Amino acid sequence: MILKTLADVLGTADHVTGDAFDSRRILLARDGLGYSFHDTLIRAGSIQRLEYKHHIEANYCIEGEGEVEEVATGRKWPLRPGTMYVLDAHDAHIIRAKTDLRLLCIFTPALTGAETHDADGSYNQAE
Repeated sequence: MILKTLADVLGTADHVTGDAFDSRRILLARDGLGYSFHDTLIRAGSIQRLEYKHHIEANYCIEGEGEVEEVATGRKWPLRPGTMYVLDAHDAHIIRAKTDLRLLCIFTPALTGAETHDADGSYNQAE
């Protein structure tokens, strides 16, 4: 059994921050589960273009308001508590946070925790 708390992650190397986000990486590849689990905060007013070319990501909004846009079609969906979106085709997308957003995120394959976004908004391929 694995038991972790958010407090175990805060202020460690598994708590990654950027201009627009805080990614609290609770489960990572080293946990051996095949997926990683993140509690992510996206700052109000931020806009991020992302495209996970090597990962599938599922996101479940538990706080805040914003929208996700599918770049290929321009289609937009509102984000609010209780909304899930899954990037099941490595979809290029744009996240716009109207308020602070809090998302619970799962990546497969699992992230190592050392990834950073490339210029195109992607993570490197899992090793």
